Amino acid sequence: MSVAPDRASNHVVKTYRFRSDVLEQLARHGICPTPSTPPELVHEFVSDLYRYELRRLRDRLVRREIPKAGYFDRVVALRRQYPLVSLRPHELLEPEPAPIS
Repeated sequence: MSVAPDRASNHVVKTYRFRSDVLEQLARHGICPTPSTPPELVHEFVSDLYRYELRRLRDRLVRREIPKAGYFDRVVALRRQYPLVSLRPHELLEPEPAPIS
């Protein structure tokens, strides 16, 4: 994360560097954060999207569109599509370089 002054509004603008593997995963779900997007917001969005997909799957089970026998396997497959849910927001970012002494 770096901080730069925004001359137009006199606010400090934080910028974040997301890990490349994280950006690839996010792109699979149509999520493209900007450098000013806080990792907490990205994490919350991914978590919400995962829960939405999980609810859709459960609703399909309730409507008997999918068999109960294969439900667990579908839940596991869905979970594997969202590995970023298990990361904490700061883990989505590139590590900060060590300060030079």
